[in-house]
Amino acid sequence: MNTEKLQEAEATVILGQKVLSGMEREYERWQESVNAAAADYPGHLGAEISRPTPLQPDWVVVYRFDSVAHLQAWINGATRQRLLDIGRKYFDGPGTQQVISGGTQPADPLVTVVVTHRVHPDHVDDFLEWQRHMSQEESKFEGFRGTELFRPIEGLQNEWTTLYRYDKAEHLDAWLTSAKRQEVLAEGAKFNDFKLRTIDNSFGSWFAFEENGKEAPPPSDTKTAIAVWVGLYPTVVLLALALSPLMMPLWLGLLVSNLLSSFIMSFFTMPYYVNRLLKRWLRPSPDEPAAKTNLVGLGLVAAVTVFWVVLFYLVTTQIWTLP
Repeated sequence: MNTEKLQEAEATVILGQKVLSGMEREYERWQESVNAAAADYPGHLGAEISRPTPLQPDWVVVYRFDSVAHLQAWINGATRQRLLDIGRKYFDGPGTQQVISGGTQPADPLVTVVVTHRVHPDHVDDFLEWQRHMSQEESKFEGFRGTELFRPIEGLQNEWTTLYRYDKAEHLDAWLTSAKRQEVLAEGAKFNDFKLRTIDNSFGSWFAFEENGKEAPPPSDTKTAIAVWVGLYPTVVLLALALSPLMMPLWLGLLVSNLLSSFIMSFFTMPYYVNRLLKRWLRPSPDEPAAKTNLVGLGLVAAVTVFWVVLFYLVTTQIWTLP
């Protein structure tokens, strides 16, 4: 599916930063304090930190606000400038920044490429036509999941920004290294003033919510750990019960059960059980008080855990005793 988004709605800024070797922990603590400061600004919807991966060499931070005006107030505000002055000692060179208004957030763990172009005002029509051709060719490659195009935003960003997504790195590389892409790039030679960066969204499907995924930040590390635990406990016990008649040695049983539990967690337990059960706690509405959502969420976690503990106690002691 190929979409082109030009309307203004929510605003997102994608920041990339290389960090000095050995300073990663200090940088992350500093970045968390910056995110906490951003949360106090009007219109803040969420923030996410992504560590470097083999596909994504920079630290990436994404902020979402309900409007360009509110995002601009944060980006250009005195609070952020003061915090940047404190954090510069962790930076390995200048960072990158792309701002987009509107757009969608994928529900699947896709690899996203962000491309920014400087376009002369007299060449906008040619650029749009060239981008349409580029998108048509991208869509013919395996794993393509869509394109979004964003106009410059006055006062924040002069460049045009394009996002395109593939299902995995191998399919993305096939497009990036293809002769067809080189051919299309040559056709748009006057638009060769661009920057390209890749964002790796691995494991995003474990916590994907189509209904409100773009309205709230991703779950915290603590919530993520608890949610995985809620799903892992019944998955592991049920697998143990199912595999027990096979009488496998410990080393083989663990190998098989770990493999099966990984698949079950990824394709069933997390998306169809945990995400639905704990949706309002993991991705609460920005308008709901945090204390209320945490109280309800943790109460639900406790209730579900007690249910499984009692059930498995009765099954394994009264009904079925494991060998």
